[in-house]
Amino acid sequence: ELHVLQRIIGCELEKLPDGTVNLTVFDEYGFDGEDFISFNSDTMKWIDKNPKAKETKEEWDHQTGRNQFLKYFLKNCIDWISTFNNTNKSKPNVHIFVRKAPDDDSKLVLTCLATGFYPRDVQMNIIRRCRTKRKCQTSSEIRPNDDETFQMRISVKIDRNLKGSYDCLLIHSSLTEPVSVKWGKYHYKFTYRIYIRRT
Repeated sequence: ELHVLQRIIGCELEKLPDGTVNLTVFDEYGFDGEDFISFNSDTMKWIDKNPKAKETKEEWDHQTGRNQFLKYFLKNCIDWISTFNNTNKSKPNVHIFVRKAPDDDSKLVLTCLATGFYPRDVQMNIIRRCRTKRKCQTSSEIRPNDDETFQMRISVKIDRNLKGSYDCLLIHSSLTEPVSVKWGKYHYKFTYRIYIRRT
């Protein structure tokens, strides 16, 4: 009589809608096309998924050396796939600049541009004195670059004669520490700073 035993082992990365990553590991067996038994790497115990697997579960649960090796292998799988995921990231180049408002001589348009980042998800915002200016902002939304990275720019109108500081805040998964770029005081008597924060 012919029987078929199947096995699948490894780890899987799933990117969730909020930008976080969910990693799962698995070592599962099937017998004659039905789920048979699977390994829980947290408890280092086997889970019988079929009444025929009870005897196998009891035997394999006692193979502590083998189970320890499986746990080690699956942990390495997570490390490998996490490393691969991190290598597929590109840090943004961030620029901030001003120009005259085309429809109002008393206003300037302050623009923050981030380009060359990957993956796509990014958060950007221009704030002044800790107050968010989202209502006044215009955004290009996230757009693709030719090299498969992305770019985004946001702009806000500001009073030409108003002295103060503005911050372009950017959050992206590729960033490991804050970076600041200062806009010199000799530009329209404003001082601008860019803060880049990691997610």
